[in-house]
Amino acid sequence: MKIAENLLEIKSNLPEQVTLVAVSKTKPVSDLMEAYNAGQRIFGENKIQEMVEKHEEMPKDIEWHMIGHVQRNKVKYMAEFVSLIHGVESFKLLKEINKQAQKHDRIIDCLLQIKIAEEDSKFGMSAKNASALLKSDDIAELKHIKIVGVMGMATFTDDRNQVKNEFELLNSTFTALKTINSELNILSMGMSGDYQLAIDCGSTMIRVGSSIFGVRNYN
Repeated sequence: MKIAENLLEIKSNLPEQVTLVAVSKTKPVSDLMEAYNAGQRIFGENKIQEMVEKHEEMPKDIEWHMIGHVQRNKVKYMAEFVSLIHGVESFKLLKEINKQAQKHDRIIDCLLQIKIAEEDSKFGMSAKNASALLKSDDIAELKHIKIVGVMGMATFTDDRNQVKNEFELLNSTFTALKTINSELNILSMGMSGDYQLAIDCGSTMIRVGSSIFGVRNYN
């Protein structure tokens, strides 16, 4: 029951306003069910196909979050059930999510992914582009999506100062964007290695995988 223990330990130390997304990518349904039985209801996956398969097998009161990079041609597979899409970094993607959500008469919540890391491997839009997007008339026409916040990933480094600066940058971006759209209420940042720091910097949603499920096996 290590998974349940890990989960309860993390949850017992979380401030009330912070939501825990259990990152379950590559993990078998049996592991997810252990977390589910310990009370976890929000799971994050980074591959749409894997999320679809798990959604079919598992209880229907689960909130599924798509936390990986989203390919537009795959949105249709998750549009029926996904609760929150974290990595939205273009208007084109928002349009596609809107189109697919409309088919199921749903409104899908989305987070704008802001690029805060220096690494080229990280996706995301600039704060300036996010601001322009929220102000644009085009966005008002998309009735089947709702932008509810922002998400960002810090540089993968041992330099805590750099990570802290990146988190603070995301927080100030979030605050600025809220003046354009007051419905923004989620600041998603922080993973297993740095979520405590992220919470100190204002995070309201953390994505934790290995600290709950153990080290991932990619074989």
